[in-house]
Amino acid sequence: MLEGKAIVKDTDMPESMQIKAMASASEALDTFDVLDCRSLAAHIKKEFDRAYGGGWQCVVGSSFGCFFTHKQGTFIYFALGSLNFLLFKATSPT
Repeated sequence: MLEGKAIVKDTDMPESMQIKAMASASEALDTFDVLDCRSLAAHIKKEFDRAYGGGWQCVVGSSFGCFFTHKQGTFIYFALGSLNFLLFKATSPT
């Protein structure tokens, strides 16, 4: 496991959720190939959907750009090893 090696780049998420996000990413890296970003993201999304209700979105990769709207208190962007992880809960359309 890569616990303790994650670097949070930006977040508005409570610390307990941040810890769960990084632990889920570490668990996913233990389960899936590091190049299988789709499975890594799906694992984390499913964990958060189960724990905190549906609507979570997860992006995993070494280089990506994004622009999104999220529910306050549900956003984290962190690096673990050579990968970046973006996790957030989408807002309902208005």
